[in-house]
Amino acid sequence: MKRIFLVSFFLFTALLTTAQEPFKIKGFCISAPASDKVGEFVDFIKNELAPNGINTLVLRVDYNYAYTKRPELRGENPLSRIQVKQLVNTCKNLNIKIIPQVNLLGHQSWHSELTKLLEVYPEFDETPHIQLPEKYEWPNADGLYCKSYCPMHPKVHDVIFDLVDEIMEVFEADAFHAGMDEVFYLADENCPRCKGKDPAALFAAELTKISNHLSKRGARLWIWGDRLIDGAVTGIGMWEASMNNTARAIDMIPKSVVICDWHYEKAYPTAALFAMKGFDVITCPWRKPEVAVSQVAMMYDFKKNATPELAARYLGMMQTYWSSPTRFMEEQKNSAGNKVNSAECFKAMVNAIKAMETGIK
Repeated sequence: MKRIFLVSFFLFTALLTTAQEPFKIKGFCISAPASDKVGEFVDFIKNELAPNGINTLVLRVDYNYAYTKRPELRGENPLSRIQVKQLVNTCKNLNIKIIPQVNLLGHQSWHSELTKLLEVYPEFDETPHIQLPEKYEWPNADGLYCKSYCPMHPKVHDVIFDLVDEIMEVFEADAFHAGMDEVFYLADENCPRCKGKDPAALFAAELTKISNHLSKRGARLWIWGDRLIDGAVTGIGMWEASMNNTARAIDMIPKSVVICDWHYEKAYPTAALFAMKGFDVITCPWRKPEVAVSQVAMMYDFKKNATPELAARYLGMMQTYWSSPTRFMEEQKNSAGNKVNSAECFKAMVNAIKAMETGIK
């Protein structure tokens, strides 16, 4: 009888918590606007994100800011400090938490172009022997998707932490998104520093170093979760999970890290893996409305049927988009009836959350 009572009590508490706050985070992730599109993006935040209940905005800044500590890493026509403050103040007024992102470790190139870090500091390249092709194709003989920096280069953190510190200061942020997804080049056999190392240990060490740096300023690290999922064991494969031996890092990293668990083709239940391992987790769709609806239902069921300890770790949902705000707005105008479309996916996600919240009131 005592055991039955305790189980009933825990379930009741979890249900009560879910009813009071079904999803703590209702997020949207998109690239930062071009410097001449800030006003347009402010209107988008006011007219689309806030009315749809979005309370967290992950803004992929990367090199689209006029850095003063490392001006050599500015992109073309970067956002000014005044423009960033305009975005920050808009979000403050609408109770939207803004989290800047700079891709660390992986995604240091795209197709046939290096990003600024390796363009300016080629010595940081994990795989300098692999040349970017004039015309990129996948698959390719080099297994090239995106370049990585070498996490063991003795000077790389001096540079990237200057970027992190400056972007955190200007965005007045208490969280930072480091990306760290789709890292295919790590512990390369040709790297004089990394060869022969355990990829999981390298990944965990880099993540921990970044997390520790952020914690000094009271800030929290967010990352994408794919490198922490075993792609072979789960059958998920090499994109939304890892096939290059990084998955064991899940047991080597700080529990304070927030995991953004992205799955775009099916509602894989990997959020439960992260929650059971002690991490706060957010589930992330992209362009398939039916997947987003399934993910909302899945996360709600996870939270509803969990102990209070686990329920608290299912933070919510975040729509992802991998192009500019201007292009997303264009999709919104032309999305009717399109079953594979990020604007329709966003609409499906927020409507599913609204329906869920209405149903439990």
